[in-house]
Amino acid sequence: MDAEARDAITQASRALSIAIERNPSILEGPEHVESLPDRFRAHLVAIAGKDLTGEIDQEEATRLFSEAIDTLVADALESVVTATAEKHPIVTQTPFAVIAMGKWGAGELNYYSDIDLVFVHDSAPESANESRSAALAVASGLIATLTAPTFDGTMLHVDADLRPEGAMGPLSRSLESYEAYYERWAEAWELQALLKARFAAGDVELGSRFERLASKVVWEEGLDVDALRSIRHIKAQAEAGAPRDDIKRSPGGIRDIEFTIQLLQLVHGRFDDDLRVRPTLEAIRRLGSHGYIEEDEATRLISSYSFLRDVEHRVQLWDLQQTHRIPRNREGMERVGRSLGLMGNPAEALSERLGTIRSDVRNLHERLYFRPILDSLVGLPSATLDRDEAAVRLESLGFRDVNAATRSLEEMTSGLSRRSRVMQQVLPLMLDWLSQSPDPDLGLDQLRVLLARTTDHSELVRLLQVNPLAGERLCLLLGTGRLLGDWMDRIPEFIPRLADDARIRQIRDGDDVWEQLEALLDARPGEDARIGTIRRFARRRKLRIAARDVLGEGTTEETLMALSDTADAAIRGGLRSLGDGEQDGFAVLAMGKWGGSELSYSSDLDVMYVFDDPMERETAITLTSELDRVVSQPSKHGEAYLLDAEIRPEGRKGPMARSFDSFDRYYSEWVEPWELLALVKARPVAGDQRLRERFTELVAETIWSGPPTEQQAHEIRRIKARVETERMPAGEDPDFHLKLGPGGLTDIEFATQLLQLRHGHLHEELRVTGTLGALAALRERELLGKADFNALRDSYLFCTRVRLRLHLQSGRVLNSLPTDPAASSRLASSLGLDRSSELREQYRKHTRHARTAFEKLFFD
Repeated sequence: MDAEARDAITQASRALSIAIERNPSILEGPEHVESLPDRFRAHLVAIAGKDLTGEIDQEEATRLFSEAIDTLVADALESVVTATAEKHPIVTQTPFAVIAMGKWGAGELNYYSDIDLVFVHDSAPESANESRSAALAVASGLIATLTAPTFDGTMLHVDADLRPEGAMGPLSRSLESYEAYYERWAEAWELQALLKARFAAGDVELGSRFERLASKVVWEEGLDVDALRSIRHIKAQAEAGAPRDDIKRSPGGIRDIEFTIQLLQLVHGRFDDDLRVRPTLEAIRRLGSHGYIEEDEATRLISSYSFLRDVEHRVQLWDLQQTHRIPRNREGMERVGRSLGLMGNPAEALSERLGTIRSDVRNLHERLYFRPILDSLVGLPSATLDRDEAAVRLESLGFRDVNAATRSLEEMTSGLSRRSRVMQQVLPLMLDWLSQSPDPDLGLDQLRVLLARTTDHSELVRLLQVNPLAGERLCLLLGTGRLLGDWMDRIPEFIPRLADDARIRQIRDGDDVWEQLEALLDARPGEDARIGTIRRFARRRKLRIAARDVLGEGTTEETLMALSDTADAAIRGGLRSLGDGEQDGFAVLAMGKWGGSELSYSSDLDVMYVFDDPMERETAITLTSELDRVVSQPSKHGEAYLLDAEIRPEGRKGPMARSFDSFDRYYSEWVEPWELLALVKARPVAGDQRLRERFTELVAETIWSGPPTEQQAHEIRRIKARVETERMPAGEDPDFHLKLGPGGLTDIEFATQLLQLRHGHLHEELRVTGTLGALAALRERELLGKADFNALRDSYLFCTRVRLRLHLQSGRVLNSLPTDPAASSRLASSLGLDRSSELREQYRKHTRHARTAFEKLFFD
């Protein structure tokens, strides 16, 4: 070794200087010393000397040092096998291999770091136990040899914990045992570790077989969303516990680059063999040349990684200590700086260079390991994430839960495939769109779920890239309500339609809806397939209707009618799936809001069933149960509608289905006043056409033959009074109850139906089932003044629209304005109002006028 190299070692390594002083022969090279520790130091001195004087670079130095360790381990293994043969003769017939892992496996070993390894052996079935014992003895002996104490500590640090089951697992396994373990139990970090697996010493054929197994495990199965999340979690845990001066684990350190590159390899390497390389620097080059990262990013990563590894080596070389922390004192910083060739003030130059590089590394890490938008959100280039600053930035976009939003963003960037890179490009814009939705947090979370559960969202990504309108509308829908997200998650193929105005506006209605479903059912031979078709059809229709509603392309009346048409078709389809056609002697009667063709997104359908010859009563009752099974009961196809038959005569005490004659007798002799109101909305929708017509005639005879008696009118008013006092849910404010509050839906329905009963015997056009249609007919006949008409209609539409939107937001029936300020604000925003107080002002205005009209009309 020349004087320059020796001087460089003397200045850079106190430990090696002492070792040279104790045994100068190590300067002559490893072939001139005998003991394993001295050979180790001789290799280290020779390589470090060339590295410190610039004869070789860091990449070459780590490769040579890894090869040196290969040689030392191979020699040690040979000695251990010979010694073990005395007690375990079968060891000479037991193939045994050492598999290098981690940086050693990648050929980029530090000057003083763990050598990660695992052991594998082979044997004939008849000698498996003996071979296992021999292999375990060899593994233990090799570790003891490599870690034997020396004058300055131990020669090497050996870590075998990357083996299956870690420290609890056997030191050596057969190849078959490894394969069985990886097939059933392999965790995400183990796939990541196997990226670096390389045969280092022992039986060449066995080592090659292990390499092939590792390749199969890593590349054939690949990662799933949970595995990606697990890898990120491990990285976050290591980072969270790292001190700021740790250049390996802390933000902007070596791990940022290594985890980023390994994750890119794990994803893209499944489809690109060229990325299946072990060394980090070579992987970066190939990722850049193949277009997975920008060439400029690759150049910066290579430069930063090389510098950080150089610093790591200089820090470790001083005392041959396994450390990754830069010196805390100025003397140490100057020493490291000088060894790196930094001029002027080496300590300040080193500190400045580290700050710049770590900031850039963190920036690149966030952009590649998570997604581009994170950099702008959290305000890097600071190497440490400032959570307060991140909160300010996210809150400025309307996000309330910063941590949840960050987690969602990270998960959506998982995989970093070509299509995910496109997703990263559109996500910043999507965040802006989400910020304009009523609930940005909900929208972002639902977007995350949508992308995670969609097996191939490349079409979605391409759509968002070429047609921003679709992305903007998608974000608005996802940020409007949970029910919309649930539907979209089940029907992702709907998303491309969001870019087509015509398809948004045009939704089939009336008999066209049934004809569409009927054609689909004709192509489904089995009952289960038909059940699935009916339920999917209903969900798709609801999603299209809701999208039109939220996007402002349809009126409230159109929404109610379209939802009712959907239910009509679903029930007809349910009967169709239970027979060859419309059931002879059986009919389904829509009641309540469904009967009035004013159904909301709520899935409850008020219903009655009627039968007549040739159908028997038991058959009819069985048919009601079967229909409920087809359209209502939970199944793998999801729910469609819940059928509620409590509005039938005698309620729960009455039979589920009645004969036509029984209905006739009941309505002739025992009909209650409230049932007269209910029959105003009765509308036969499915089953025997002739029976449906007869029931319509029966209803007409019952409610349109004359006005209600004074006693009946009095009873109706008494019922309304009871509804106001007894049916209001506890704890709800009646002043802001959309349904039961003064001037709300119930007021308007009672007033309208009573007017219909009073005048319907004289005016056939009043004999309609819907409230809005009845109000229009009453106004047309001048039975309702203009002011009263406007007051009742406006309040009905307002309360209905708010109720529809509440259901979309929550996925359940809600009838009161929210008391929570945030929920109230989200609802107001969804309805196009500037503030929640405006929502309450609108409610008060509409319901006050409607209540005045109600009291005048209902009690007149």
